[in-house]
Amino acid sequence: MSINLSLELLSQKQNLHEDRAYRGFQQLFSQELSPAQAGAFLLGLSTKGETSRELKAAVRAALDHSRLCPYSDGPCIDTCGTGGDGRKSFNCSTAVALFLADMGHKVVKHGNRAVSSKCGSADIIESLEIPFLTNRDQIFYDLDKTNFVFLFAPYFHPAFSHLSQIRKELGIPTLFNLMGPLLNPVRPTHQLIGVGKKKLLPLMANALALDKDIKNAVVVHGACGFDEITPCGISQVIYVHKGKLTHDTIDPNEFDIPKHASGELSCRDKTQALEVMRSILRGHGPQAIQDMVILNLGLALSLLENDKNLQQCIQRAKEHVHNGLIRSNLYA
Repeated sequence: MSINLSLELLSQKQNLHEDRAYRGFQQLFSQELSPAQAGAFLLGLSTKGETSRELKAAVRAALDHSRLCPYSDGPCIDTCGTGGDGRKSFNCSTAVALFLADMGHKVVKHGNRAVSSKCGSADIIESLEIPFLTNRDQIFYDLDKTNFVFLFAPYFHPAFSHLSQIRKELGIPTLFNLMGPLLNPVRPTHQLIGVGKKKLLPLMANALALDKDIKNAVVVHGACGFDEITPCGISQVIYVHKGKLTHDTIDPNEFDIPKHASGELSCRDKTQALEVMRSILRGHGPQAIQDMVILNLGLALSLLENDKNLQQCIQRAKEHVHNGLIRSNLYA
C-alpha cells in the first residue's frame, strides 16, 4: 500500500481508516518512508487533527516494533502524563506510582527523561537507585518482590530512535507526543493518564477504550492546564471501564483539600525536584505538592479498589502520604 494516497487524503483533511493509518505507521517505523514522506505524514495528521483510531493504529504499529513483555499474573497499573504542559511541575505521577507499590499494588512505571517537568521519571528513579530493568524474568521477579519496576522507554522502543531527527526538524507536536503513555511494554490492566490540553481528553480516552488490555483507566486534565489532578481548582476526568466512557469532574474542596496557587506545584531545577521528591516520599514536603499527590493517588486507588469510592480512596491516600513510604529504605 503506497503512502501517497494517505498523504493525499491528509492534505484534504480526511481521516484515515484505521488499517490505512496502521500501514502508514508500519512503513514509518520500518524506515520504508523517505524523510520527506515521514515528515509529511506526521505533519498531515497533526494539521488535520488526529483521531482516536489513528492513535490506536500508531500504537499498534509501534508495539509491533517494541520489546514486549506482557504481564498476565493479575492487575498492574501505570501512572503517567503525556507531558508538554509546560508547567515545570513536580513529577507527581512517579510519586503516586511509588506510593501505590508501597500500598501493595503492582506498578509498572514506563517513562523517560524530563519533557515538561524539571525532572523526568527516569531521572527520579535513577536518583533513588532503583534499576532500569530490561530482562523479562527480572522484571516479573522484581514486580512480585517489590510491587514496582521501572521500564526505560528508549530501550523498549528502539524504532523511535531513527525518527528523532525528523521530529526535531518538524518542530511541532505530533502524534508521538501522545503515544508514550499507551506504549507500556508490560501492557498494564489499569492506567491513570494525564493530558495538558483539555481537547485531548476524549482522544486519549477513546484510544484507551479501544485497547482490550485495559480493564479500568482514567484520563485527567488538571486545573490551570496541568497533566495531573491539581489542588488549584476543578479538574476534568474521563473514566474508561470496559470500553465505556464516563465524564466527571474532581473538586478538591469536596475532599477537604484547600485551593493552592499553581506556582506552588513547580520546581525550579532538577536538584530541587529530587529534594522535594525525597521529602514527599518520607511524609513531608510542601503542602500543595502533598495535596496534589493525595488527589492523584486517591484517584488511582479508586481504579484498583472497586469496593471503595473516591472519597474513601482519597482519605486512604491522605493517611499514606502523610505517613510516608513504609518501605522507605527501598525507595528513598
